[in-house]
Amino acid sequence: MNLRFVETFLWVARLGSFSAAAERLHTTQAAISNRIATLERDLGVRLFERDVRCVRLTGLGQQLLPKAEELVRVAGEFREAVSDPSILRGSIKIGTIDSIVHAWLPQFIDRIRARYPSVAIDLNTDTSLNIAREVAERRIDLALIMGPVIAPDIINLDLCTFACTWLASPKLGLPDRPLALAEIADHPILAYSKDSVPHHRILRQLADAGIEDPTIYNSNSLATIIRLAQDGIGITPLPRVIVREQLAAGTLVPLDVTPAFPPLSFHAVYSDHPDNLISAVVARMAQEVAQGFSQAQADGASW
Repeated sequence: MNLRFVETFLWVARLGSFSAAAERLHTTQAAISNRIATLERDLGVRLFERDVRCVRLTGLGQQLLPKAEELVRVAGEFREAVSDPSILRGSIKIGTIDSIVHAWLPQFIDRIRARYPSVAIDLNTDTSLNIAREVAERRIDLALIMGPVIAPDIINLDLCTFACTWLASPKLGLPDRPLALAEIADHPILAYSKDSVPHHRILRQLADAGIEDPTIYNSNSLATIIRLAQDGIGITPLPRVIVREQLAAGTLVPLDVTPAFPPLSFHAVYSDHPDNLISAVVARMAQEVAQGFSQAQADGASW
């Protein structure tokens, strides 16, 4: 039995047509039809019901689907175990967010390069919301974001959690004592992009404190938020681990605000498909790097 034909069976089952499977596997519809016909002949069973508009799994085909997925997965793991990583070629599309870029992304890229020196990395930085959509639609291979992503065939690995601190420029002259949220809400609040997890948490805290019509400046750029905060444009809640340089230089100071801003949790997200083995391996690399980064934070600002 040809393993490539089993993989073709999986793609036809997922996509519901020979033409879509042909496009995904970069071959012709005739080649896909021939592979399925050969597999059915070798197995002595009919796997699909065919009509003009689509193909559907037969009852027996549905029963065989999970076994085929397991077969392809095990074969992929075998190839990964016995192959030389240095000869693996191709590319992996990774989507991530600024919070990870400013924390441990360089160490993660170094780890990939050391393990797979011939694999190219196509890196995209965007909001968690946009990247989650892309990984669910399989337009990227791996997402490093504020998750989790709840969707069919999606795996979420816990990476790390960052403690957050309200921050301001010393130019604002805010008092060095415990502060209520209402005492700082007269200043513009520099927030992550709209519809993000941190943005919704800011809105919830402001509403719970009875603060109406706050001034919020949203940005999907962490560098922009940090620069505006340093220049005294507003206050912002950010992970301490990504502003250590600014805190050490005194261009930002922590504020003792009640209630404290909740911590932010991050996940590695990828599709659970047999042909996506490299993403599963790289996701575990990201988990190891994130855990090592957290353990190196002496003040417990990441865990």
